[in-house]
Amino acid sequence: GLTAGQAVVWYTGQFYALFFLTQTLKVDGATANILIALGLLIGTPFFLVFGSLSDRIGRKMIIMAGCLIAALTYFPIFQGLTHFANPALEKALISAPVVVTADPAKCQFLFNPTGTKKFTSSCDIARTVLANASVNYSNEAAPAGTVASIKIGDKVIAGYDATGLAKDDAAAKDKAFKKELGDAIKAAGYPTKADPEQMNKPMVLLLLVILVIYVTMVYGPIAAMLVEMFPTRIRYTSMSLPYHIGNGWFGGLLPTTAFALVAYKGDIYYGLWYPIVIALGTFVIGMLFVKETKDNDIYAADFHV
Repeated sequence: GLTAGQAVVWYTGQFYALFFLTQTLKVDGATANILIALGLLIGTPFFLVFGSLSDRIGRKMIIMAGCLIAALTYFPIFQGLTHFANPALEKALISAPVVVTADPAKCQFLFNPTGTKKFTSSCDIARTVLANASVNYSNEAAPAGTVASIKIGDKVIAGYDATGLAKDDAAAKDKAFKKELGDAIKAAGYPTKADPEQMNKPMVLLLLVILVIYVTMVYGPIAAMLVEMFPTRIRYTSMSLPYHIGNGWFGGLLPTTAFALVAYKGDIYYGLWYPIVIALGTFVIGMLFVKETKDNDIYAADFHV
């Protein structure tokens, strides 16, 4: 009811925002990192603002409000990042529909948290390449055993199945497939990188600052609230365990889960459903079961000799 939502809001506002700018919107690394750094610099004082505010009105409501507001606004904010950072990509997503036709039985959920799993079916390869290229697509079912194909406008590109191929043969097919697909999506209007001249940097920065403010809402009061929930003799273990489960598991799995969702649906924004669902779940559980701690006496349960 606290740390899971805090974790996904934090990861989304900092790490996933950077990933989205560089990997999805193709903003060059230097520009993206500078914008993220400026957003953090501007937003950091709000840690003090919300920490201090929680001393007066309570921890719970600020954290719950941060989770709820973030969940309700992530889609328009990230769509805004696309609009202001890479308008050419936004236009291509609307004007150049892409269709992946494949045997559904050969299409896996591309969840790979350790990076060791190999996806070798033609469907998985096609969806991975398209997701990495920031291309939205719809899925059409094909008869069993059909090799996946990708339709971009009037052009159809045949996929390939890497199952059982030797390493060199798989690499050669991968290179040829990516080149043909890359040429086709470029011809359809998809940019290979964001144009700095078309980027509205002040608006991108504003949206990044808003994301950081969400982080400060959930993070500013969390340490005090966790301390106030447990007596001294078990406090370290009791606050450390949920904090690290929330941040290590729920937050740590955000990038790989978000990519798997994007590849599954064929929508660059679909990965946002992971932090949205976790944040909303935290809001509901927190409102129902978590008690306000602001006025708790953290020494009341201590043993006195």
